Amino acid sequence: MQAQMLAPAAVLVAWSLVMLFWMAFTRFPALTKVGIAVGNAPAGVRGQDSEAALPPQVNWKSHNYTHLMEQPTVFYAAVVIIAIMGPSAGDALAAWIYVGLRIVHSIWQATVNKVPVRFMLFLAGSLVLLFLAYRALSLTLFHDPGLAPA
Repeated sequence: MQAQMLAPAAVLVAWSLVMLFWMAFTRFPALTKVGIAVGNAPAGVRGQDSEAALPPQVNWKSHNYTHLMEQPTVFYAAVVIIAIMGPSAGDALAAWIYVGLRIVHSIWQATVNKVPVRFMLFLAGSLVLLFLAYRALSLTLFHDPGLAPA
C-alpha cells in the first residue's frame, strides 16, 4: 500500500516539472519579445521583476508554478507520513483526488484564470489536504505500537 500512497506524490512532482517547462517555454520568448535578454540580466534580478513587462497569460504559468512549490509541500509531508504509518485505500484515493484537483487548477490558472473557478478548485484541494493532514496526525498521535505489523 505504500507505493499506492506515494504514487500521487510522484505524479505531482512530475506535474510540477511540466509546469516548470511550460513556464520556461512561454516566458523566455516573451522576455525576448519585450527586449529583456535573460543572459544579460543584472545580478540579483528575479523573474518577478519582469512581470510588469509581460502579458498576464505568460505570468499565469509562473504564478502557478510558484503555487505548486507552496501548498503541495504540506501534501508531500502528509503523504510520506501516511505511507510510513500504513495508509488505507481511502487515504490513497484522497491523495489522487488532491493531485487531480491540483492539475486541473494548474491548467485552469495557466489558460483561463477566472478567479471564482480557480478559488473553488483551490478550496476543494485544501479540504482534501485537510483530510490528509488529519489522517497523518491521527496515524501518528494515536498509533499503538502493539498494533504495528512486525
